[in-house]
Amino acid sequence: MEKDQKIIEMSGQMWEQALPHISVDSVVFGFNENQLKVLLVRMATGQKWLLPGGYVFKDESVDDAAQRVLKERTGAERIYLQEFGVSGNTNRSEDYFKHYDDDLWHKQRFISIGFYALVDYTQVNLETDHFSDTCEWKSIEKMPELAMDHQRIFETALMVLRQQLSYKPIGMNLLPERFTISELQRLYETILGRSLNRGNFYRRIMRFDVLVKHEDQRKGGAHKSPNLYSFDPVKYHASLEGLDW
Repeated sequence: MEKDQKIIEMSGQMWEQALPHISVDSVVFGFNENQLKVLLVRMATGQKWLLPGGYVFKDESVDDAAQRVLKERTGAERIYLQEFGVSGNTNRSEDYFKHYDDDLWHKQRFISIGFYALVDYTQVNLETDHFSDTCEWKSIEKMPELAMDHQRIFETALMVLRQQLSYKPIGMNLLPERFTISELQRLYETILGRSLNRGNFYRRIMRFDVLVKHEDQRKGGAHKSPNLYSFDPVKYHASLEGLDW
């Protein structure tokens, strides 16, 4: 009941502060333990999971709204965001809020602008807000049922991410600042959903001169300590143009 009252109170505030009929939904990807994960939230009043989303205030741009919403959820600054599509089906959220009065802000018809976000998993501090009670990472291999049209939004974001992997500096946003070649290859394989030949991967990455090799090495383990690398963002962006894995 307390959560219900907060949702109703928030509805009144949104009528005053936000633009009507426009929202943002983000598919937040993180990479951890060789798994590509997605950030999901769940409201206390609903059983199904949602992508983190929110509304656009009257004094901010759509991009700023998406950044604000994700900062509130993750605590991360300067999140890499890529707009990928628009969802505007009728009655997108009406059923999810069917137990509320029709004048509830959240129950209105919204056209949602979709973004995918890439974050360093280790730098994220998950937060709940006044109307959600759970915020968790879920592996893309074990996704729970999503509410509204969020499953389609997620699938579209993943498809676009895979398509754009060849020409955008995506690994730079998902890996720590320094990483091994094996870790970079595992990231690409996880996103693409298929294995890549180790030798071919190494030769093609090195041919494009996008990595900076560091003198220090990853310590520990029974085998030779692997070299650590970081991305040169300018070279990485330029060299991956048109690269087809």
